[in-house]
Amino acid sequence: MTGVLERRDTTTEPVAGILSRVIGRAPDLRVEAFDGSHSGPDDASVTLRVDSPRALARLVSAPGSLGLARAYVTQEIDIDGDLYTALSAMAEVTLHSIPRREQLWLARRLLPYWREHRMPPPDLEARPRGLLHSKRRDSQAISHHYDVSNRFYEFVLGESMTYTCAAYPHADATLEEAQANKYALVAAKLDLQPGTALLDVGCGWGGMVRHAAAEHGVKALGVTLSREQAAWGQAEIERQGLGGLAEIRHLDYRDLPDGAFDAVSSIGLTEHIGKANIDTYFRAMQAKLRPGGRMLNHCITQPYKPDHRNTDPFIHRYVFPDGELEPIGTLVTAMNEAGFEIRHAENLREHYALTLRDWGTNLDRNWTDAVAEVGIGRARVWRLYMAACRLGFELNNIQLHQVLGVKLHADGSAGFPLRGEHGAY
Repeated sequence: MTGVLERRDTTTEPVAGILSRVIGRAPDLRVEAFDGSHSGPDDASVTLRVDSPRALARLVSAPGSLGLARAYVTQEIDIDGDLYTALSAMAEVTLHSIPRREQLWLARRLLPYWREHRMPPPDLEARPRGLLHSKRRDSQAISHHYDVSNRFYEFVLGESMTYTCAAYPHADATLEEAQANKYALVAAKLDLQPGTALLDVGCGWGGMVRHAAAEHGVKALGVTLSREQAAWGQAEIERQGLGGLAEIRHLDYRDLPDGAFDAVSSIGLTEHIGKANIDTYFRAMQAKLRPGGRMLNHCITQPYKPDHRNTDPFIHRYVFPDGELEPIGTLVTAMNEAGFEIRHAENLREHYALTLRDWGTNLDRNWTDAVAEVGIGRARVWRLYMAACRLGFELNNIQLHQVLGVKLHADGSAGFPLRGEHGAY
């Protein structure tokens, strides 16, 4: 163990007992601390180790999931065994943080450690500046998350380089099969045909753009605020010989012309828009479509639980700065009021749990190379984030919805068949 405290205030309580009270006791979880204390069964499948008193100082300054996350990222807390299993054993804290009353109790018990070992937060935390969801600040927030390292994302995402929820055709499908199936599902809902003009907003590394061009002969334009994504995606388009049909630009979707597209796919962008801008966003997308054009919005959503609708502070500081999740009803209403007729919606939350499982497996398989590429702290951020979010989708703390809308023709017609593939129409 590292960072063992040589001199300890004898008035403090055993560390393992204090933490066990706030994270709960579970048969699969044991707690061991630098002061020699421990709690939980000897044969537990996972052990949470508190290796440094600095971890306790972090819990005083942020007595909840953020403090625990900071200590994990800096290796002051570690897990022996499977991280997902450990988070499952303390699911209430993982998903909802420590209740306020328990936070105050915890802070009082751990105050001596804060006085001796207080320190600033890790420098991996995002601090975007400027007006919330302005173009400049959005660019900073996107860069923090996506301009990490294309090579690192290759280790995690696999061959498809797709950083959104897959759609598993069956339980034994591989990640690559599931991502290809997701793009096929989106293409079917949008009725992509040869010559269709597709706009993919928040296109990432261009998976949907390349699929639309290669599989359906679509003229596809993708836009992203990440320079690294745009460069990687455009290079891959050229490598695959799709330059005559597909293009990716480093561009804000707000700077594109209106009325120029037959279809819009928005896969994993709405989470970055912000509640105050949702209405404006969908109006902008509706304006970019020709009459009869369809929009498929695919995004993480928040079940309507007023007691914890805010983004988890760990996710906000380390993963998706300025991210905001809304209930599906809010998004459907906004699309409808922007002029879309809603034709279909479905929840794919179980599929996202499987996607995160497979991303986590990829990261663990490539752990040594991933750490060499981005450093141990950032690699641990991603390991924690994927395991925690997998649990969140499984326990319905978060969801993933696809919503399909159409911009009607002047005569009110939608151009949809009476019933279509997937029962979508």
